[in-house]
Amino acid sequence: MAFAGTNVSLSQPDITQNLTERTDDLKQSIAAWGKRIRRYTERSTRFNQNRLFQSDQKRLYESLERPMVSGTGPAPNQADTVAFWRDLWSEPVNHSEGPWTEVVASQCAGITPMDPVIITPDDVAETVLRAPNWKSPGLDGLHHYWLKGFMKYSTEKLPKYPRLSEEIRQLRRQQQVLIVPLILSTTGVVPKSLTDNLAKISVRVRNKIQKAVILDTTAIVRRHLTI
Repeated sequence: MAFAGTNVSLSQPDITQNLTERTDDLKQSIAAWGKRIRRYTERSTRFNQNRLFQSDQKRLYESLERPMVSGTGPAPNQADTVAFWRDLWSEPVNHSEGPWTEVVASQCAGITPMDPVIITPDDVAETVLRAPNWKSPGLDGLHHYWLKGFMKYSTEKLPKYPRLSEEIRQLRRQQQVLIVPLILSTTGVVPKSLTDNLAKISVRVRNKIQKAVILDTTAIVRRHLTI
């Protein structure tokens, strides 16, 4: 009796050795194929992530997010937690720095201090314009796309209004015409200057304006989807 696809037969005197060798060959073949599949999977994942990074970074970051794993035990008591950290940080401790700190201080005494770094609004604007649109937002949760839109509107639209204000001033015979920009995005995002600008014209309805813009945008999208 022989095994199909092999040269191993039960009638051979060294059947045990042949079976062992054949088993080792199959194990090595399976391990080799497993490594090839693993390398292909890793390479495919890297390729897809790189392509997604170029096309849609927001989707890439969402795909990299892992679900939060919470503990299965009981939650810690808030009073005990506050007492633990309060005792830990409120306990006075006298640290001995040692002589090495004086050596380092004497070595650094001759180093010229660096000039203070002053970040201007123009520096921030230039950096934002070069940033990708859908990179992970900062603490404010605002993507660069909306910041670019505000800045583009301010730089392209606002310079056109002084001429109109001058015409209105002459037409109505006013001494001065104040230009107050009110900028709102289609998603209700507003710049920080909107509150101050509304206060200049004695208007206190910022939340109502945002809601109205969002509702109008939703209505436009709904009509577009139903066409």
